[in-house]
Amino acid sequence: MSHTDPAARALPTERDAGPFDPPREITRMRAARPVSPLRFPDGHEGWIVTGYDEARQLLADSRFSSRQDIGILHVPYETPGMPVPTEPSPQVPGLFIAMDPPDHTRLRRKLTGAFTVKRMRRLEEHIADVVEQQLDALARLAPPVDLVKEFALPVPSLVICELLGVPYEDRDTFQTNSARFLLKEQTLEEKMAAYGAMTAYLAELVTRKRAEPGDDILSDLARHDDLTIEELTGIAFLLLLAGHETTANMLGLGAFALLEHPEQLAALRADPELTPGAVEELMRYLSVADMFYRYATEDIALGGETLPEGSTVVVSLLAANRDPRRFDDPDALDIRRNARGHLSFGHGVHQCLGQQLARIEMRAGFDGLLRRFPDLALAVPADEVRLRTDMNIYGVHALPVTWTDTAR
Repeated sequence: MSHTDPAARALPTERDAGPFDPPREITRMRAARPVSPLRFPDGHEGWIVTGYDEARQLLADSRFSSRQDIGILHVPYETPGMPVPTEPSPQVPGLFIAMDPPDHTRLRRKLTGAFTVKRMRRLEEHIADVVEQQLDALARLAPPVDLVKEFALPVPSLVICELLGVPYEDRDTFQTNSARFLLKEQTLEEKMAAYGAMTAYLAELVTRKRAEPGDDILSDLARHDDLTIEELTGIAFLLLLAGHETTANMLGLGAFALLEHPEQLAALRADPELTPGAVEELMRYLSVADMFYRYATEDIALGGETLPEGSTVVVSLLAANRDPRRFDDPDALDIRRNARGHLSFGHGVHQCLGQQLARIEMRAGFDGLLRRFPDLALAVPADEVRLRTDMNIYGVHALPVTWTDTAR
């Protein structure tokens, strides 16, 4: 690709097709050229992958690296105060999402025992209790109420805190800092301050766990002498951030999507057996963790294009999950659809470690919410719901809801 490719354009970010759909320009890109040249704010010409098959192929190909310390990973949107990168970033200990095998394998292997399907199933009853307690608290409030603040955020935060052994009373600190860290338009200084505050807190916590381990995942990890405090801190940061931000946004945005599709909501309420399939479909339809980045370590052919070594490649999971070549009528929310195979949890070696946990939380969350609040409704017009277009994980900032009668 020449450096004056006329087809290269900036990343479209405006949700101009509606709150749940990809930007129109991204949909057009996928139809015309599923692997398209992309112009980055710093002048880099990289690529965006929007097709399902192409995204899946890329995520499984180890030549597309997740490391940020071997080449420059360019960011497709402006970060105020961010200097134009001239060299790779240093690797952050423990942050295995930004590693390739064998480093990635070494750290991830230590966690697979913590997130086994069996262990998650044992948790199922406990998660249902957490959901019910949160719904009890919600029912005691006088509507209108912000569903994000009172339900969508507390449920996964409580669960991940308990699992990891993070005191829940510290949640305000980490929720505030993780929100600051995920803000796209945040200055580099503020972003690093939020990251520094979270890692300082977690470093102290894992040091305590190493001295006096309890019955939780961070204690289990702290028992591994070959993991440094820095690595433990990086792992804790990743698990805490991923463990509450993604599920919280799925619960909030998922509730919004169901309220905006009353026929789907009615079908799900009438038949709770549909919940597991509905969760998969909402995952596919909403894809809250949308943009992922890779670095081409050599010239690689993908989707009829040649991606030169050194290119930053952006993968849009939302666009891939809406690919008509893979899903019929992909822009329709259909809770009866077989949405298995969606890419919302990623694919390949980096596929989400906590996906079973997220599924259990969402099933319990949506099931409980619809059962306990039979006439749940938006308390504001849909176009007044504030969307998280300014964040790296999509969702709603708040979801004001109301009801008249609470089922006990």
